[in-house]
Amino acid sequence: MTHKIDHELLNREMAADDPWRLDGNPFERERHTQILRLSLAQGRVANALEVGCAAGAFTERLAPICQRLTVIDVVEPAITRARLRMKETPHISWIISDVQQFSSDELFDLIVVAEVLYYVGDLVQIRAAVRNLVGLLAPGGQLVFGSARDANCERWGHAAGAETTIAMLNESLTEIECLECRGASINEDCLLALFRKPISAS
Repeated sequence: MTHKIDHELLNREMAADDPWRLDGNPFERERHTQILRLSLAQGRVANALEVGCAAGAFTERLAPICQRLTVIDVVEPAITRARLRMKETPHISWIISDVQQFSSDELFDLIVVAEVLYYVGDLVQIRAAVRNLVGLLAPGGQLVFGSARDANCERWGHAAGAETTIAMLNESLTEIECLECRGASINEDCLLALFRKPISAS
């Protein structure tokens, strides 16, 4: 899939009242509960990055545990909807950006990237996104990753999903925990993983 097609797809999906049923689906609520649990593995967070906010369903749960939170999404409607949901929250910065191109002067203690990376394109682009995220993570910091499995992602027309991306993350980070979340439908089958960046890593 090209970047242009991905943007069009994301904008179409964002037009729904409850994009991806992130608020109304018990599977998605449980997935968010587990992502939040993994995010709290080292307690409250000083400086976090959420990659891909959709309409802000998880942002609403993540923000209270963070002193500072940067939220990025590649499509403007996602940022607009999430900001409206959160109202005036001064400790959150909102940025429209591609995960491969995003940069920051500060490193993050926590990065959360869930159900996002399979949208970026082919395996080369996914690897570039992973490399950028690893570079943005502070030594000793945590990255929480979530994705539908490879088989589902490939069936949906994406290059790869959870297993492939987790293998990429394991090349630079230390995997602390991995768990599966399953729901009632074939599409509700994902892996969540917690990684830590070695203190000695640059």
